Amino acid sequence: MAQKMTDEEWREFVSHGTRTGKLSTVRADGSPHVAPIWFVLDGDDVVFNTGKATVKGRNLARDGRVALCVDDDRPPFDYVVLRGQARLSEDLDEVRHWAGRIAARYMGEERAEEFGARNGVPGELLVRVKIDRVLAEKAVAE
Repeated sequence: MAQKMTDEEWREFVSHGTRTGKLSTVRADGSPHVAPIWFVLDGDDVVFNTGKATVKGRNLARDGRVALCVDDDRPPFDYVVLRGQARLSEDLDEVRHWAGRIAARYMGEERAEEFGARNGVPGELLVRVKIDRVLAEKAVAE
């Protein structure tokens, strides 16, 4: 039977290794759009980058509501769903800084600067999602 994760457990779970998130945004017609993302936690915010012209970027500029699912697809199966409101920034210093931090998680410290430079350019956005709802369960299949 599934067990609820504590605050500490879900934060550790979503930050573990290179787990990606599946981000859901709201399209103009109200339908959902889901895309995988690289992200990091910064206190009570989920932080990631996206292009301003992408489906995610356009959706977030119009309607900042998001849900992010992070899961472990191996038995006994764990998952976390985070919901919140996105805030966007085009400040290139911020975009580049966070792009480097995110890259360090997924590509390693040795490539962080390279990815920060690649993703810290005009047309890229820094997205901060203030987490306002958490659903986190572990051992779903036990």
